Amino acid sequence: MTFSTKRFESKELVGKVTINSILNVETGIHIGGGGERLDIGGLDKPVIRNPVTRHPYLPGSSVKGKLRAILERLWKLPLNRHGGSGTYRYESDDLVDGYTEIKIDNTPIVIKFDGSRDCKLSRLFGSTGTNFWVNSDVANQEKLERVPNIEQRMIITQADQTNRFARFAKQGEEAKDGEIKEQYVKVKGRNTPARLIVRDSHLLDSSIALLERVDTGLYMTEWKFENGIDRVTAAANPRQVERVPAGAKFDFELVYTVENPKQAVEDLQNIAIALAFLEDDALGGHGSRGYGKVKFENFRFNYRSLEQYRQIANAPQGTSALQTLDTIPNTQALLDNFRSLREYIEQRLLPGNES
Repeated sequence: MTFSTKRFESKELVGKVTINSILNVETGIHIGGGGERLDIGGLDKPVIRNPVTRHPYLPGSSVKGKLRAILERLWKLPLNRHGGSGTYRYESDDLVDGYTEIKIDNTPIVIKFDGSRDCKLSRLFGSTGTNFWVNSDVANQEKLERVPNIEQRMIITQADQTNRFARFAKQGEEAKDGEIKEQYVKVKGRNTPARLIVRDSHLLDSSIALLERVDTGLYMTEWKFENGIDRVTAAANPRQVERVPAGAKFDFELVYTVENPKQAVEDLQNIAIALAFLEDDALGGHGSRGYGKVKFENFRFNYRSLEQYRQIANAPQGTSALQTLDTIPNTQALLDNFRSLREYIEQRLLPGNES
């Protein structure tokens, strides 16, 4: 008896690309940390802080979630995964293409997702596998585990694949012109680790010194007083929001894991596009009311291959095994000159250029 060992093999690790930048806060920013207690006249919405230093910081999860949401909208991806509290997001249910089943008022909705092996979003941000419908032939080829007590079903899809929404075939229903009717089975999905790491962003030393001199009655932050006005009685509903003031600067770092050299440049370009969109959007809460405008400056890229990691211990003291691209001043220059970054990455991923 023969069996595939592919599921027991580790994913390839080619190297790491580190992206460093400075994140400038151009309008007060609020990323909430939850209130520790309720005080009369106290803050309604405090910012998140380091519990040791009490310095405000920007969680990597908040930045990563924002970048992901930007690309979801940019690529018009369907919202096939329930995110809690009535929200939905896009996610790959498995490594291969398939269909997610969502029930709304007991009515099944069948939505196509791209497998995370090739999905531009899921390979960057990762995905959690869950039960999904897949073509019977693909299930057999991939040796996917069936969901017990669920019978196979016929699904009707668009032949040109432009419409991601499909339907279960009713008893005796045949496909119309431009449609395909195929047999699907429900199987257990597989996880995909994220290639992109977004670090927590901490204040630069110069910003710590600046914000420690702020005289607002709060440590290193400002109050933002707002009112909600009742349209009938004109009664005011005041609230106090804590913000990191404009002018603060944070150290920003991303780490991209190179697993597939052929996809690395496209992934990095998509990251650059998302960062540019973020500058024209907002980070944190209350963006439509002027909060959270940010700007990135002084991008520094470097790539380290596995061979370079091995050489680090043998490098002379005071030297670095990193090969750094010239500093790129801002996102506009990053997009305008992406060709130089493409060449930088491709040259280092070609066989023989690892060291």
